[in-house]
Amino acid sequence: MTEIPGELRGKPISASRTTLSHIMTANDTNLLGTVHGGVIMKLVDDAAGAVAGRHSGGPAVTASMDEMAFLAPVRVGDLVHVKAQCNWTGRSSMEIGVRVLAERWNESTPATQVGSAYLVFTAVDAEGKPREVPQVIRETERDERRYQEAQIRRTHRLARRQAIRDLREERSAQGLDADV
Repeated sequence: MTEIPGELRGKPISASRTTLSHIMTANDTNLLGTVHGGVIMKLVDDAAGAVAGRHSGGPAVTASMDEMAFLAPVRVGDLVHVKAQCNWTGRSSMEIGVRVLAERWNESTPATQVGSAYLVFTAVDAEGKPREVPQVIRETERDERRYQEAQIRRTHRLARRQAIRDLREERSAQGLDADV
């Protein structure tokens, strides 16, 4: 890849991919005795944040979390693996895809997927202002598919945000929802 002065070089997806593993304990449970969804969401955010920081080469903050899906309960004694990678990059934002797997800590059975999520991070400088990130370099066909799917999710996020903005402006012009 040719480097252009003033532009960031691209970075391969594999350079920032990470796995965070954690054994779930009684401190992690909800009132039903399974692991609290918020505990899993924190692990997801932590792993995604590590990927965003690695990919961008510095601090990055969570901008949004999309499509957090819980596919199966996690139990005390499960070894949870949170696998994350950068799927897409914009100028200062990155979509991080996360898969959550669980296996019994004392068994040799394969881990099963128990959740997934997509998060958007914004890289920030020392003053908290957005900064540019390297473009993501897709290495496999799977990476290419994830990149294309991320572009679709981004288009939907932006369209949803605009539709809500338009509705609020329309209602405001009609004198409705003045307290919002």
